[in-house]
Amino acid sequence: MEITAAPHWQTVDFISDLHLQSQEPKTITALAVYLAQTPAQAVFVLGDLFEVWVGDDSLLLEDGAQQAVARLLHQASARVDLFIMCGNRDFLMGDQLIAACGAQRLEDPSVLYAGGIRWLLTHGDALCLADAPYQAFRAQVRSQAWQQAFLSQPLPQRLALARQMRSQSEAQKQQFAHSQAHWIDLDQAACLALLADHRADHLIHGHTHQPARHDVGSAHTRWVLSDWDLHANPTRAQALRLQVANGLLERVDLATAASAP
Repeated sequence: MEITAAPHWQTVDFISDLHLQSQEPKTITALAVYLAQTPAQAVFVLGDLFEVWVGDDSLLLEDGAQQAVARLLHQASARVDLFIMCGNRDFLMGDQLIAACGAQRLEDPSVLYAGGIRWLLTHGDALCLADAPYQAFRAQVRSQAWQQAFLSQPLPQRLALARQMRSQSEAQKQQFAHSQAHWIDLDQAACLALLADHRADHLIHGHTHQPARHDVGSAHTRWVLSDWDLHANPTRAQALRLQVANGLLERVDLATAASAP
């Protein structure tokens, strides 16, 4: 998928890994503040908007974050062009959710052509090749057969399975809390190959929660987005902001503004 920046886009924002859920209302509030204040004409969400997404019928839940987030995004879409990519947590996002958010679906990967530069956009999980168990799991749950079987189950059962999977994930995080052995970065050779395949200059992605700028080979850079957590200490929320005219990227701290009384 290739997108050419619209003529009126002067500023473009990239965000990812908000992991929104009803148990963390401060992060949802941070999104509302950000959408109201961003000067960007286009916002690209590069995966994991939600902590989990078990199907678009989740929009029928009246006691969750799903409807509130969709309303926030739909209201913002009146003045900002929105693009949403699914991540490893919300890969079951369907057309109903994208429409409810007033957004356009962003394929993974996609290229944004802006300011004479080809920016390659991806969530990033598909490039963590050293994590063989995850790649096997990813291949399974991205298959049409698995998704059809999962979505055919009643919503309460899917929600229960999602809670179970989150509990297992949290247990693993606690197990490796004092070790870096569980953290696997993107494979550099795979990044270079993907950049070459798409004739792209630079790579922007999320997933790893390790915001940084890396050199990829001699001619490319890899920009890693921050995750969002307004319940953490210190709080975390950033956007990567592109000035289209000069191709400059800068990190913008959003946590301070969102936490202001």
